[in-house]
Amino acid sequence: MRLWALPKDGDGPRRELRIEEVWPHKGHLVLKFEGVDSISDAESLIGCELQVPASERSKLEAGWVYVSDLVGCEVFDGDREIGRVQDVQFGAGEAPLLIVKAGANEYEIPYAEAYLKGADLEQKKIYMILPEGMLELNAPMTAEEKEQQKISNKKLSS
Repeated sequence: MRLWALPKDGDGPRRELRIEEVWPHKGHLVLKFEGVDSISDAESLIGCELQVPASERSKLEAGWVYVSDLVGCEVFDGDREIGRVQDVQFGAGEAPLLIVKAGANEYEIPYAEAYLKGADLEQKKIYMILPEGMLELNAPMTAEEKEQQKISNKKLSS
């Protein structure tokens, strides 16, 4: 299988790699690449993002998607367009978070089956039914809310 290694800081060119061998080790997979024959050769790949060309990706089961297919999609809550997926983050819970940008606003929306109505990845559209108030959870504070927070913080510190 052919891969590309992109340096994590984006500094430097992508490097084409071919997987020679794969084996499990302490709950992870170790990849042995053609031409990477020493630990010092392998250390140059630490932190790289590995990219698989779309033409070489495995076909996924129904309901599964590649993260790279989500980035750039327009997200809708019912008929209302929310914004465009800028990133996908993992680790905050069971469902990955779609980082959706809408003008100056940014929303974190769980990509969870419970909220997902459907997706048309060819058209770059994700359709969701979100609980009322979800978008307000991480909406930017108004000037009034910021002032109220300052007053509350002063009361707590005195």
